[in-house]
Amino acid sequence: MITCVVPRELADELYDTLVAYYANNPNVEVIVDRRTGPDRRRGTSPGGKRVTRDRRRPRVPGTFLDTDPPA
Repeated sequence: MITCVVPRELADELYDTLVAYYANNPNVEVIVDRRTGPDRRRGTSPGGKRVTRDRRRPRVPGTFLDTDPPA
């Protein structure tokens, strides 16, 4: 599915034209962008509260036997 998003400012000019252009293609949907308000992505760094950690299992405590073959 392909979505063709038309900005609100250009909807009067483009929406009807694009709907007619893609009328024979059922895989394309033409919509008008209706979002309002400030863009929350600007001014902050994404993922600021995330903590990167090692997800591997911790090693078993203690010492391990020597892996070298006997002489």
